[in-house]
Order: sequence, then structure tokens, then C-alpha cells
Amino acid sequence: MAHTIRASLATALALVAAIARPAGSPAIEKIDLFEAGQGGYALYRIPGIVVTRAGTALAYCEARKNDKGDWGPIDILMRRSTDDGRTWGPRQTIVHVEGEQPVNPVAAAQKLDRPGDNTANNAVAIVDMETGMVHFLYCLEYMRCFYMRSDDEGATWSAPAEITATFAKFRPEYDWKVIATGPAHGIQLTRGPRKGRLVVPIWMSLGTGGHAHRPSVTSTIYSDDHGQTWHRGAIAIPDAPPFRYPNETVAVQHSDGRVMLNARSESDAHRRLITTSPDGATAWSQPRFDDALLEPICMGSIVRVDDRHIVFANPHNLSRKDGKEAPGKPRDRINVSVKLSSDDGATWPISRLLEEGFSGYSDLAVTRDGTILCFYERGATDGANIYKTGRLTVARFGLDWLTAGQSTGER
Repeated sequence: MAHTIRASLATALALVAAIARPAGSPAIEKIDLFEAGQGGYALYRIPGIVVTRAGTALAYCEARKNDKGDWGPIDILMRRSTDDGRTWGPRQTIVHVEGEQPVNPVAAAQKLDRPGDNTANNAVAIVDMETGMVHFLYCLEYMRCFYMRSDDEGATWSAPAEITATFAKFRPEYDWKVIATGPAHGIQLTRGPRKGRLVVPIWMSLGTGGHAHRPSVTSTIYSDDHGQTWHRGAIAIPDAPPFRYPNETVAVQHSDGRVMLNARSESDAHRRLITTSPDGATAWSQPRFDDALLEPICMGSIVRVDDRHIVFANPHNLSRKDGKEAPGKPRDRINVSVKLSSDDGATWPISRLLEEGFSGYSDLAVTRDGTILCFYERGATDGANIYKTGRLTVARFGLDWLTAGQSTGER
């Protein structure tokens, strides 16, 4: 009953907003899905969102029992929407791991984790437009990877199947101690000779550096049989000057069939890293910095809207409130902005501020009617700590709202 009342109230508020908005004015709506301290969790972080072939929106995240960081007791939760993101059903626990599982040794060595604090992390959903299934990957303790799928729009999920053996095939080349999928969403190739392939960006770390997440490299894993088997790709972005610690990576397919990776790193250039592949797995181009996409050292998101347009979102900021900017060091997570490209990411002439102030990780999806959904972190439980997110929110808008804004330069 409480959920029904909330859903009705949200619908009523949306109608009031529509009436109050001047005729012809581009619309944007924001709906909070998860709030820190509610539901038995200290924090909700690392948002991901997809829209299924039938049109159901699935928004998922890490639900953290404490606010100490990326390690510790973490579950994965989801909410579903069947009306293009206007209203959302109750939260579902997608991943909860019981029992005393093995702890990642590098986390134990840095006193980041302990037995019984099972860390489920880096959830990634991939919509299969050929079968209608939704594939779902996640990691456990940043050292094991599991696969599930849903045949009913995310209402129920198959039992997890471990696919860590796919990552083991990287070890002769890169002897990782930490692995992570995504986060955000993976993609299915819709054109080219590998049409139908599922591609998931991943990163791996030796785990010897800070937070047991550094140094790191990026790659992909892929499936050509709708998730039945998974294979490793080539390392796409190495940890080699001028690139430092490439990690959380998102993917989009170009109009010519190539796959582009867009990666976070801790490089001195403070720009997003870009590389392309003909098939999402091999023959990656020489990585380059995209001068138009600032890198405050935070996850970003990307999605194709239609045959012509791609959108990208991340915090558009290179400043620090304390004034202590330094090459390769984190900047404040504020001013999440959405950028638009009509040439496969070669240029980003349009940028519009989505959230002024504290805002961080995001993911993007597109409904069947072309509405863009940005599921992102905003607000803070502690203004001095960029990792303590207050809320996870879905913003709904169209290209008309995005193009009504002015193109912005560097802040």
C-alpha cells in the first residue's frame, strides 16, 4: 500500500509539473530510487540501467551495509519500471551472498575486508535484442565472476554460474589479483560480422596499490552464444605512460560497426581515454585522450540513442573545493553533464548540465520512444567525502531538452 501511494504521488507530481511547464518547453523529470540510510543500507552506489526489448527499465546498484568503501558487505538491488521510467516497482535483492566466502587476499593484506563481509560488486546487465533475455554479470570479492539471466523482464533470475575461468585466461599476460566487470551496462552488437555478440568491458588490477585497485588495465569479455560461454578479448588499454591505471570502462557501437571503449583513468591529462575495435574484442586501436571529455577521475556512461546520436555523461569538472588540484589526482565530483555527438563520438558539440553540485557515477539507457534515462549519484551524506552518495536518481529527458542547452567548454 505504501508503495502504491508513493507511485500515485509521483504520477501526480509529474502531471503538476507538466501543467506548470510552459507549452513547448523541453521537459526533464527526476525520480529518486534509493536513499542512503534507508532500507537497512548505509549507502547505495554504482548505478546501472538498461531497457529490455519489451520496454521494461531495470535500474540496479550496489547496496552497501557500511560507508567504508568498495569492500565490505555489499548486495546488489534492482527496481523495475514498465512505463518508461515514470514510476518504479519495489526494490528486489538480485544478489545476496551468505556464509563465510573466501576473502580477496590483497584486500585482506590492506585490511579492507574480512571473512563474512561478502562483497558483491560491479553489476552489469546486457539486453539481448535477439532473444529478449537480459544477461547479468557481477563479481564477488573482486576475484570471482558470475553470470545470471532473466527470461521475464528482470522479475526472476537464473541461479548464478561462475565464469571466473574466462578471466583466468588473462593471467599468462596479466597476473591479476582483482577483477571487475563494467560497471554500468554491456552491449550487444547490432551490425557487422559479429552481429549478436555480447560485449562487456572489464578491468583488472595487480592489487598492490591504493585500495587494492591499482595498477590496472582494461579489456572486454564477450559471448557469441547468448551468454552460454564467455571468452576473453585482447587488453585494450595498458597501464603504460601516458596512460595511468585505466579502469572503469563503458562501450558503444559506432555506426560503421566498430566498438568504442570510453575509459576512466588516473592519467595526468585528465581526459577520457578512447580506443576502438572492429569486433569489440581484438585489434584495439592505439588509445587516445578525448580533449572534449573531462576526467575528474570518476566513472562515466555512454549509450547510442538512435542511428545518428550518442550521449555521454560524467561530472564535467576539473576543480577542487580545497584548491589542491594536482595531475592525476581526483577532482570534485560535481556537475554531472550530458553531452551529445552526431558523429560517433568524434566531436561533442552539445553539453548540458544535469545536476549542479555533488554528483558522480551514472549510467544511460534509452526507452523505446526515445526518452533518455540517466541513473546517477547525487547529493552527499558527507560533503567532505566524494564516495558518500546521498541518493540514486533517474533523470528522464529527450533530445529536445538536451539540445535546448548551450554548448559548454571547460570549467
